[in-house]
Amino acid sequence: MHYFLTEEQQMIQDLAAQIAREKIRPQRAQLDEGEEFPWELVKVLAQSDLYGLYIPEAYGGMGGGIFENCLAVEKLAEACIGVATTFAASGLGAYPILLYGSEELKRRYLPDIAGGQRLAAFGVTESGAGSDVSGIQTTAVKDGDDYILNGTKQWITNGGDAEIYSVLAITDRSKGPRGATFFVLEKGDPGFTFGKKEKKLGLRASSTRELVFQDCRVSRDRIIGREGMGFIVAMKTFDKSRPGIGALGVGLAQGALDLAVEYARKRIQFGKPIISFQAIQHKLANMATQTEAARALVYAGARFLDSEPADMSKVAAMCKLFPGDVAMYVATEAVQVLGGYGYMQDYPVEKMMRDAKILQIYEGTNEIQRNIIGQELNKEYGRLKESFF
Repeated sequence: MHYFLTEEQQMIQDLAAQIAREKIRPQRAQLDEGEEFPWELVKVLAQSDLYGLYIPEAYGGMGGGIFENCLAVEKLAEACIGVATTFAASGLGAYPILLYGSEELKRRYLPDIAGGQRLAAFGVTESGAGSDVSGIQTTAVKDGDDYILNGTKQWITNGGDAEIYSVLAITDRSKGPRGATFFVLEKGDPGFTFGKKEKKLGLRASSTRELVFQDCRVSRDRIIGREGMGFIVAMKTFDKSRPGIGALGVGLAQGALDLAVEYARKRIQFGKPIISFQAIQHKLANMATQTEAARALVYAGARFLDSEPADMSKVAAMCKLFPGDVAMYVATEAVQVLGGYGYMQDYPVEKMMRDAKILQIYEGTNEIQRNIIGQELNKEYGRLKESFF
């Protein structure tokens, strides 16, 4: 299907597809089995300039937007969403700085992120604060011109491997939602350490660790935005980043569909390829239709969000919700098409099924996305003067 890409956008997509095909696909099984962080592939992506797709040219990027970033993420995810998540999570860590950072912070950190010299990460989730971001316990207490951070962040993608961290902490609990603040932390800051690397069901090429702050001193010039803006920064960051999760889902679904169709054309049962059986055709037809629908939503949603509309949250949530569910469905059906072979590690669909589950969980569970969409619908229809009854 033609999505009317510009020449530059087509080049981005082709480059990411080439890297996925030639560099990621041959290594994905090894990275998954060994739970290895893909440093070699990070360097390849850095040399390709893909890390700077969404960062303005003034800070060393290519000046694109959410849509261009989604094009690259999708193609990388066709091969391995573990590697693609490592890539995308650096953007998640960079967005708070890009959206609300001072000019000094932008010039200090964004060029290295754009060039892939330093990875970024996003530190919000805690053991008692997942879907409920307001439940965070990490504190930042003012001490002269500095702040002292204490607390622990959990399940942080790129944790320990990234060098730049956008971290949310409570600066004044009495102010409720206006009492949290984002800070830029650097790997190596005194008092900033890391917990163990988590062992996961899937996404094993991506590192996930705790961030631990014990009397970690940070100067006030590393505040993102201003004190008290933390929850606004977090929500606006998610509005920008959630289509990227959708792109991961589209890529994984396409990769699983490709393998299922190829297998169905070659697998002979009862004297003919199984793709000739209506039961298999219907499975593949549903998988293909759902994948294409998810892609259309992500592309249209990303383009819409790049136009900087006043209300972004509903569309951003849709872009995360539907493709995540589609990826889980298509990967599961791909395993079914391959039958016993699909259950074995010799075929990548087993890994894809394990990997897909996280798309319904991280960066806001799909239940939370439905809450957001429902709340926004309530607001929209509350503003309408027309009655439909």
